[in-house]
Amino acid sequence: MSFFVLVAGAWLGSWAWDDVVPTLREAGHDALPLTLSGLAEKRALPAGQQTHVRDIVDEVERLDLRDVVLVGHSYSGIPVGQAAERLGDRLTRVVFVDSNVPADGASFVSTWWEGPAKLEAAIAGNGGSWAPLTAADCQGQGLTDEQTARLVGGATPHPGDSLAEPAVLAAPLGELPATYVKCLLDGPEPNDDVAVLLTGERWRLIEMDTGHWPMFSQPHELARILLEAAR
Repeated sequence: MSFFVLVAGAWLGSWAWDDVVPTLREAGHDALPLTLSGLAEKRALPAGQQTHVRDIVDEVERLDLRDVVLVGHSYSGIPVGQAAERLGDRLTRVVFVDSNVPADGASFVSTWWEGPAKLEAAIAGNGGSWAPLTAADCQGQGLTDEQTARLVGGATPHPGDSLAEPAVLAAPLGELPATYVKCLLDGPEPNDDVAVLLTGERWRLIEMDTGHWPMFSQPHELARILLEAAR
């Protein structure tokens, strides 16, 4: 039996995995969807990126979880990648779902595809947090109107400090046993840093014909991919 630890991306909490968890459990596994500090029901807690890494590691150790498949979506790929290398033999595999990946000394902001200055200005203009996504942000991502309303309605501001703090890696990320799930409606190719990692022997690529939030648009298909990754 594997234990899936599920961490959603920016603006989202554990609730984002509600449609994925039942399929994992029906297959005989267990699942722990996590809310990171500063988000959803934990919105009042201060949070930097290393806080998010500790959120993940501390919960796995507190529950003494083994055979962990650690799943990070979007922003959360950055703390998940750092947490994965700290779990030692508790970790079976890490799965990055259309996500960023950590680079030692780099932050989410520093690698922002439109340029760091634009994201820094957006965070500063919103009182130090990244404003939640809107329905317009979800267009072209394979979501129904109902799915979009649920996603946007549950989103909360994302703590800016977690986006600006640099990642800390003790070893090359390519040494982790990893699956990268690329959602094709969000771009046909992985980012350059991911493409390099996928040339290694321990990384493999899975494609989904959907958008950036597959836990909403194709939850059962995503769950099946996670189950396959655990084998």
